[in-house]
Amino acid sequence: MKVVFIEGPGKQESVQKYLGSEYKVIPTLGHVRDLPARGLGVDIANNFKPEYVVMPDKQKTVAKIISEAKKADGVLLATDPDREGEAIAWHVSKILGLSENEPCRIVFNEISKSAITKGLGEARPIDINLVDAQQARRVLDRLVGYKLSPLLCKKIQKNLSAGRVQSVTLRLLVDREREIENFKPEEYWTLTATLNKEGAKQKVSCYLADGKDKKIKTKQDMDKIVSAVKDEKFVATMVKKSVTSSHPSAPFTTSTMQQDALNKLGMSLKQTTQTAQGLYEGVDVEGGGKVALVTYIRTDSVRISPEAQAKAKDYIVEKYGEKYIPEKPRFYKNKKDAQDAHEAIRPITLERTPESLKDKIGKPFYKLYKLIYDRFLASQMADATYNSLSVEFDSAGYKFKTTGRAPIFDGYTVVYSNFVEEGEDEVNTKLPDINENESFDCSDLLPEQKYTKAPARYTEASLVKTMEEKGIGRPATYTQTVSVIMSRNYAEKEGKALKATELGKRVVDMLIKFFPNIMNIGFTAEMEDKLDDIEYGGKVWQNVVGEFYTGFEKELNVAQKDNHVDKVPDEPSDEVCEKCGSKMVIKTGKYGKFLACPNFPTCKNTRPIVEVKLVGVCPKCGKPLRELKTKAGKLFYGCTGYPDCDYKSWDIPSPEKCPKCGADMIEKHYKSYHLTKCTKCDFSRKDEIKKKEATDKSEE
Repeated sequence: MKVVFIEGPGKQESVQKYLGSEYKVIPTLGHVRDLPARGLGVDIANNFKPEYVVMPDKQKTVAKIISEAKKADGVLLATDPDREGEAIAWHVSKILGLSENEPCRIVFNEISKSAITKGLGEARPIDINLVDAQQARRVLDRLVGYKLSPLLCKKIQKNLSAGRVQSVTLRLLVDREREIENFKPEEYWTLTATLNKEGAKQKVSCYLADGKDKKIKTKQDMDKIVSAVKDEKFVATMVKKSVTSSHPSAPFTTSTMQQDALNKLGMSLKQTTQTAQGLYEGVDVEGGGKVALVTYIRTDSVRISPEAQAKAKDYIVEKYGEKYIPEKPRFYKNKKDAQDAHEAIRPITLERTPESLKDKIGKPFYKLYKLIYDRFLASQMADATYNSLSVEFDSAGYKFKTTGRAPIFDGYTVVYSNFVEEGEDEVNTKLPDINENESFDCSDLLPEQKYTKAPARYTEASLVKTMEEKGIGRPATYTQTVSVIMSRNYAEKEGKALKATELGKRVVDMLIKFFPNIMNIGFTAEMEDKLDDIEYGGKVWQNVVGEFYTGFEKELNVAQKDNHVDKVPDEPSDEVCEKCGSKMVIKTGKYGKFLACPNFPTCKNTRPIVEVKLVGVCPKCGKPLRELKTKAGKLFYGCTGYPDCDYKSWDIPSPEKCPKCGADMIEKHYKSYHLTKCTKCDFSRKDEIKKKEATDKSEE
């Protein structure tokens, strides 16, 4: 029996099912060796030689890897098909003492019988170029993080961190926040005219044909236009009728999937990543066990294999007909710096439709699978076509315009019905019949005052999109980068938007002052290109790191000698220190905010910040009650007026008196109803919760 090492336990069952009893599948649970948690772990003087150690929490895993390999007839390393996966395979091979020429590495882009069988037949030695690209990234990130983080702690606040990609991504958020803060709205006006023709109404919009700025800027300008056109005819000076088409978008890459999942499904970056990982590794299908549904989900390529394309064509013809196939097979162009190591994200088989799985898998899996499935299928279908109309009007020398589209052939939209390209005109079932030189009466003029809006804050999706467009990071790093920024309190969420905090701004300003290269977006993108060059065998990884470190070390020396600091002031609170009587302050530590005495080190008192949940009214003194817990964790309710009022209760007191005996009553809250009970007699009342309210509470 051969042993096959994979990364995550999530796909163990799926892979084992296809390999059969001749193989034993064992997960490594991710990386097993890494740079040490303490210390730099990189010998700078010795050509940046990394010091790899078995990770403390992987001692048992490594022991099992060695034990299983000894018992096996052979070893195959089937970790994920990317740089990280190649590096994990390399570390395992080092632990097992395998030869560098050993054909032990197998890869598959999807967990299916055919892909795994093909992978087994194409075993190869470990690709050292891929490993070196990952080593270069790891060493660079360790050098930056290890050297910069203590500097930030010294100059701004304790427990701060910096990272090569993390810091420049944070700069995007800070720059956008300052654009918003400095934005000054400008007034402008719009004018919509309603034209009549044989009982039908057509709305047209005014635009200024002369000058660079075509906005109507003031009320005076608007009044002048309204006065001029209100009693005049509107003459169609140009009528353009054409047949236009819209094209389907390419199948998903990691970033476009994350963007659509947020915009269309409301899923966060973390939710999307976890759900997509499950779809790739395998989800429990009712009645079918664990089944992998999509191809590898960390990719920046829009390429589709010829086999997948041929199967899509057959499926489309069978379900929709020949007319839904494009004249030529669709090939989408990758962006210039795409690695193209994998296909785009697609369903493993089109025969497993989302509808067939709707009641058999979890709701998040179904929603994301349907999004991936529909996007891929639409990408291989014919264009949607429209009768399009564009008309320009003249009235008293002012220009007006209207456009519209009516569908001729639905094409790919029969599948991806919710897909609308940004900026496309609204689709109507019927276009107005307008001819050149035809004149119209105007029945209504609607002037509206508006103001230019500040640029929108980034969402997780738009931030990832910008990172991809600017070449910052790679598909495997997007989620982690954004998560670190949020966990460090450098940014916070306001609804779906990400807002840079004051701490985030201080960190960015400090890093820009001393490390302009690291905070330069172009410099960071160029470094990503160099990592790609290492992967393709064009550069030696130690040379790439050395070139970077030469300039970085000079900047570091200057920063360490400079006395400039930008300490975050402590936030005052109303809490009193019980040891010395001073008003406590709010500090931020490794695990978030806490209360501390300002007289440190004379008084070292600290206290966690406990959010007070108010519930009901104290029947004794009328002050609010708050939710409390005993040392054993049991919930009870106490008066906020303590110690003046010592009221306590295991139940929430009701503001009502018992209608039967006049005694106090208590409330109990359940998922679908509220129960009000008398504390003395047998009176009780059950109030059903409306469906919407019940849904909101269950989501909380």
